[in-house]
Amino acid sequence: MIIETGKVVSVEAEGLWVETISRSVCGTCKAEKGCGQSLMAKWAGHTSYIWVLLEGRNPDAYHAGDSIQIGIPEDVIAKGSMLVYLLPLVVMVLMSAFAHQQFTSEGMTVLFAIFGLLSGGVLVRWHAHKTRFDPRLQPVLVDDREKINLMESNVDQRSI
Repeated sequence: MIIETGKVVSVEAEGLWVETISRSVCGTCKAEKGCGQSLMAKWAGHTSYIWVLLEGRNPDAYHAGDSIQIGIPEDVIAKGSMLVYLLPLVVMVLMSAFAHQQFTSEGMTVLFAIFGLLSGGVLVRWHAHKTRFDPRLQPVLVDDREKINLMESNVDQRSI
């Protein structure tokens, strides 16, 4: 799990808005000088606002300005990176191969390749929109507080 420290910006009933500054990974990477992410973080002091689910925790325990740790599973990062970077390229190559077979014009092949790249980007955007509320893909709080299983607490209240 990739751990990042952030500052609580807003507390809501279901989750927290957390402000992070992406620097923890950049300090350990050997490609820091050639990395665009590192350059942007240093140049602009880039901050990100991330929605973190409380998973049944009491929202009154958190306040704006609190420093918390959030975690994102490595497999979510790896699969997301593969989707974002490879899907547009694969669609571009397939569309350009199709155009090369169907048309003799190099211009049509280039136009289909550009259309394929843009279509791949639209597919990535559609997938991101479709899965934006998937709890398996959301960052989680990394703390010593136990999350509450809502199903068990409802059963206990009914039996009392």
